[in-house]
Amino acid sequence: MSTAPELTDLHPSTDDIAGDVLRGLASSPKRLPSKYFYDRRGSELFEAITRQPEYYLTRIELALLAERGGEIGAAVGPRAHVVEPGSGSGRKTRLLLEALEDPVAYTPIDISRSALTDSAGRLDREFGEVEVLPVLADFTRPVPLPAPSRPAASALVFFPGSTLGNFTRDESVRLLAAMRATMGEDGAALLGLDLEKDPAILEAAYNDAAGVTAEFTLNLLRRLNRDVGSDFDLAGFAHRARYVEEEGRIVTTLESLREQDVTVQGRRFHFAAGEPMQVEQSQKYTDARIAALAADAGLRVVDGWNDARDWFGLRLLRVA
Repeated sequence: MSTAPELTDLHPSTDDIAGDVLRGLASSPKRLPSKYFYDRRGSELFEAITRQPEYYLTRIELALLAERGGEIGAAVGPRAHVVEPGSGSGRKTRLLLEALEDPVAYTPIDISRSALTDSAGRLDREFGEVEVLPVLADFTRPVPLPAPSRPAASALVFFPGSTLGNFTRDESVRLLAAMRATMGEDGAALLGLDLEKDPAILEAAYNDAAGVTAEFTLNLLRRLNRDVGSDFDLAGFAHRARYVEEEGRIVTTLESLREQDVTVQGRRFHFAAGEPMQVEQSQKYTDARIAALAADAGLRVVDGWNDARDWFGLRLLRVA
């Protein structure tokens, strides 16, 4: 009888979440941390987003991993310990583990307990020879990794989905530097990156016709109301996502539909009618942009794979 992988629980406390929210609402312009999108409902909604016809990112990345897996595996090398911050459902991980030669262990790190336990359990059953060591944590902070029982030849940090684009430039450099520390001198990082393209294609991907992305964005307020006792009125905010061409990024906001006040742990915050509150950004990349980021974190791009239209790419980074 198989047992579930042992979970290392480093999940942020309610006080941590409340502190992040209070700091964000006190800033100008107001903002909320996108990392708190992923409660159980948020994770389910994000999986639904990835299946919308406008949202090309997941389909292309899955195809790249399937089609170029042999090349990726050869570039990474054998007996890797795969570490995946923000692991989600594990659909892409399955393809990567199949492509690698004799992977030793897999450590998914996620802030959503349900998504983490579900995907870790599935992958543990499918890849019995790979030790699965899940960690429930906020991967934007230092995370001590569990040690696999079988020594690995190297560590591979797997960061798909263009999740790097959700961070500011300074945050991205710090995150890449943390990956550098995790992977060590002989390891690597495999990043999925959404590439610059027609703004109409980009905006459609974040404003799907079915409204799933809007529901996902508003679910952040529902989650905060439940977990930190805020009193956001979901009917008083609307999802907006637009491409800022001079910055090369999509900016997602929740726009206040009227003048209103919101209370969080006894502190009141006023919103003007039409005031935007930033909840996410999604940077789009050129080769020059990712090379400069990598260099600032002490890394270099050593290999890469794009789809035929150059809409999305995978990049392999090693220590500079």
